[in-house]
Amino acid sequence: MGPPGRSGVVGRRISQGVLLVGTAVLYLWNLSASGWANAFYSAAAQAGGENWTAWFFGSSDAANSITVDKTPAALWITGLSVRVFGLSSWSILVPQALMGVATVGLLYATVRRVSGHGAGLLAGAVLALTPVATLMFRFNNPDALLVLLLVAAVWASMRGLENGRTRWLVLAGVFIGVGFLAKMLQAFLIVPALAALWLVASPTTIRHRVRDLLLAGVVVVVSAGWWVLIAELWPVSSRPYIGGSQNNSVLELVFGYNGFGRLTGDETGSVGGSAGGGWGRTGLTRLFSSEMAPEAGWLIPAALILLVGLVWVTGRAPRTDRLRAATIAWGGWLLVTGLVFSFMAGIFHSYYLVAIAPATAALVGMGATELWRRRELGGARALLAASVAVTAIWSFMILADDASWQPWLRWAVLGVCLVASAALLGLTRLPRLLAVGVATAAVLASLGGTAAYSVATAATAHTGAIPSSGPAGSGMRGSGGPGGAMRAAPPAGFVGTAPGGAGTGAAAGGTGTSATPGGTGTPPIGTGGTGTRGTGTFPQAGTTPGGGFGGRGGMGGAGSLLNSAAPSAAVTALLQQDAGAYTWVAAAVGSNSAAGYQLAAGAPVMAVGGFNGTDPAPTLEEFQADVAQGKIHWFVDGAGSDRGGSDTGGSDAAARIAAWVRQTFTATAVDGTTLYDLSTGATA
Repeated sequence: MGPPGRSGVVGRRISQGVLLVGTAVLYLWNLSASGWANAFYSAAAQAGGENWTAWFFGSSDAANSITVDKTPAALWITGLSVRVFGLSSWSILVPQALMGVATVGLLYATVRRVSGHGAGLLAGAVLALTPVATLMFRFNNPDALLVLLLVAAVWASMRGLENGRTRWLVLAGVFIGVGFLAKMLQAFLIVPALAALWLVASPTTIRHRVRDLLLAGVVVVVSAGWWVLIAELWPVSSRPYIGGSQNNSVLELVFGYNGFGRLTGDETGSVGGSAGGGWGRTGLTRLFSSEMAPEAGWLIPAALILLVGLVWVTGRAPRTDRLRAATIAWGGWLLVTGLVFSFMAGIFHSYYLVAIAPATAALVGMGATELWRRRELGGARALLAASVAVTAIWSFMILADDASWQPWLRWAVLGVCLVASAALLGLTRLPRLLAVGVATAAVLASLGGTAAYSVATAATAHTGAIPSSGPAGSGMRGSGGPGGAMRAAPPAGFVGTAPGGAGTGAAAGGTGTSATPGGTGTPPIGTGGTGTRGTGTFPQAGTTPGGGFGGRGGMGGAGSLLNSAAPSAAVTALLQQDAGAYTWVAAAVGSNSAAGYQLAAGAPVMAVGGFNGTDPAPTLEEFQADVAQGKIHWFVDGAGSDRGGSDTGGSDAAARIAAWVRQTFTATAVDGTTLYDLSTGATA
């Protein structure tokens, strides 16, 4: 096939432009509706925009009390954006959306170089219309940067296969190393696939290939390790405490809480407890459960069938065949990451599945295109028909799990896909124009469910620590679902209510009432006076109104530990009073709670105990010293203030601090929020 004519080149550029512009519209439209999105990371971006030390280490506040529980690469981008454009929802979320557009464009370019323009367009469209991709590229978690860097690593590796140049593999190593600085060991899940790709398909000698891989490994270690080395060697007295660790060590964070602990479930200080703390049923069906499937599972069955087709097509190809190399890369990515996600026993949220979306999209784009080109073969037609039929049935089951939302859609997808699947078996008997029409209908219908969920995701505001995609209210589906899979159980140590439920709780200083989305409850914040501190159940305010435990990705009963405060104007004014006279205008247990007050007040708020309230930072003695030196103005009492670490192996320093404050200072109630003025001195 010769090079395309001028009209063909123009047409390809136009279609590529439509893909990228359409993705940009989907990811940027009404972006500010999510406000701060994940306030935990927004507060850290705010801190990084004000203080270079906070920016470098990823501190939760500009006074550098403690870092977030991740390496800081993603915060470097948002922190710089805040520094340049000022603090706003747009300055934090637009970089994520642009990374999404870049990821789609890079995936298109990578697939196009192997299977052509049409395959690249299809792969890019599948990725752009994967609900969890729409969610995370409109959100400020580190996953957006991680996925961009992983796709870039595959792109660089595939470029290197064209001439065997070592520099491309080295560049891939740099991308993986920086990916580590975005989300640590998760970036390494694609390393086996890329190593196999280079070892099998590089057009050089075996000795040269092994040398290249060793050099790339060194580059990965250097690219990932330089920041870790600096953080470990930096004097602890002049840097923030490393959040998520129990001994102020990045290495503990990397290999423990955010490393092997995620695999074994033994995560010291975790919100879910240790050794199997209740993050859902593990096994091969996990990604096909009703919690996970709507996020990124719409086309996984089809991708697996098409992966078989690509292996069949390339079975007798030369060693250096680029299509087989791409099959190894994307197929290895999907299988290794999918298996790890399926069996990991530690903290696991459904939005993690954005990490398998590019591989799924690439396999669908390449597999469908390559089998279509070989449609004269009965095996190719059978695999195409099977992939469409399976997608029809699977999409119907996912959509039926949310039966109240657009009920006509599941029947339309099922009907069109099944008819197209049957027609694909007889392609050789159809006129060319009709055959193209059948293929177009099959593609559009197969994308119907995932596209609708993506648009609904973009139309829904998402806030909180555990977002999930789909239409508003979709998190309220029951525990059944596709394949009869069960939802994830709540983490150990938490009590949650279903949407529409009610909760009660008594707080220090009295009682208070508050309406919450999806139900009513008594929050653990008093209105003044005297009283005893009790326990309660609380609906989770999370990704969408009405979300409580039972929602996809939900984690009920966590109180303010997973949800950021939205302080009233009176509370905000109180925190801002004489703010310049204090290092921290307030302290609150848990990073999410502190983040809400910090973003509202525009001044540092100490996150006592870090994200989960279980880090020994500060200790009671250190906190007392800060109070004695007049560094902290207010202590904000909240739902997580009594959380101890005994059930998780973490520290109970935060609970001890909260108890000391209540015993030593007088409570003040403002708009249902209980505060203690630490500048007034101790009272009996």
